[in-house]
Amino acid sequence: MLSDLELERYARHIVLHAIGGSGQIRLREATVVLVGVGGIGSPALQYLAAAGIGRIVAVDDDVVDLSNLQRQTIFSTDDRGYAKALAGAARARAINPHVEILPHRLRLDSRNIAATIAGADAVLDGCDNFATRLLVADACHQARIPLVSAAVDQFEGQLATYRGWEAGRPCYRCFVGDSPERPGRSCADAGILGPVTGVIGSLAALEVIRVIAPFGDDPAGTVLLADLLSLRFRSVRLPKDPGCTTCGGAQTSA
Repeated sequence: MLSDLELERYARHIVLHAIGGSGQIRLREATVVLVGVGGIGSPALQYLAAAGIGRIVAVDDDVVDLSNLQRQTIFSTDDRGYAKALAGAARARAINPHVEILPHRLRLDSRNIAATIAGADAVLDGCDNFATRLLVADACHQARIPLVSAAVDQFEGQLATYRGWEAGRPCYRCFVGDSPERPGRSCADAGILGPVTGVIGSLAALEVIRVIAPFGDDPAGTVLLADLLSLRFRSVRLPKDPGCTTCGGAQTSA
């Protein structure tokens, strides 16, 4: 049951027929791992906390820099030099004291990834390097945890939900292939318009909520491409790669 304070706080969710009280309880009972408390993770953490996700594990090994504040709106000027995971967790707790925020200041690797995502109902990956994205995607596939993956670049963004262990559903490697190295560029090199991260991070939070308390159409198997320079959105169907080394042989659901 939801308390009187929770009923008041989440009233606008509860009146939605697609969510209702049962959906809100599912959100309260869920665990979400957020990889990266940066441009994407900043709005995502705020909305996930506000939505009443019961337990959020926030993972980031970086500290707040002045150049982050143009887009990472969960932080303030006074947070400069503080760990993003810790500063973001403090702000999320201030937004909603009903949720448990567990900050992890660490860099994910093969030794800690499985333990970090264990027990999660969904993982949101908004990190800024390709090696970590592959690590997270492979671990989520192995553990059969839905992965919401979001990325941005200048005026563009992309978003997808992966459940590659299901028949007909692609995994992240169906999209990107097996290359362990991929040329990339940082926001410092390429630039990024601040609200682009807000749009994509908010949409990523929306998809995490959809994973936990399903509503509308299931987006797994499609990639949303956002061109915010032209204000155009399109969804592209991503087929399962029969030759994928991760999921190509998976033909049945759990």
